[in-house]
Amino acid sequence: MSLAIALLTVSDRRSADPTSDDPSGDALLERLTAAGHRLAARAIVPDNRYAIRAVVSQWIADAAVQVVLSTGGTGLTGRDGTPEAVAPLLDKTIEGFGELFRVLSFETIGTSTLQSRCLAGVANGTVIFVLPGSLDAVSTAWDRLIRAQLDAGTRPCNLVQLLPRLTESPDRPAVP
Repeated sequence: MSLAIALLTVSDRRSADPTSDDPSGDALLERLTAAGHRLAARAIVPDNRYAIRAVVSQWIADAAVQVVLSTGGTGLTGRDGTPEAVAPLLDKTIEGFGELFRVLSFETIGTSTLQSRCLAGVANGTVIFVLPGSLDAVSTAWDRLIRAQLDAGTRPCNLVQLLPRLTESPDRPAVP
């Protein structure tokens, strides 16, 4: 199943200029299209939580966007604020994503993985992944976690099969 995926790069060093160097964003674009998904939108914003929140809010309000992938702004410096920008928008968090990412990342970067503040969740029926900005991090996240969860063939379960149910009302009884 082909999903519409929006891609956000958070960086003070990158720009929307087509000649700008964005290796992590380009790697995610290459991987998502190779997996049969399509790019719904792409943006580059500076490390500013309000600029980040504005773009992500626009995408989660757009019913045509099913998944948002962001890269960058997850470190510990004063400028890094992607988790703080995105977390208030989430209806539910996917706690296991950050935990499992750090376990996998430990294999290559050791205890430096403690500095990874990646997260995932759901907002208005849209699945959101907030990834560190390094090429190694986005490769690990996509290749070892996200790709399989965005594949309807992954068993015993995947996020694709949940998409139609993500906006269910908690007040309605479950459909048998």
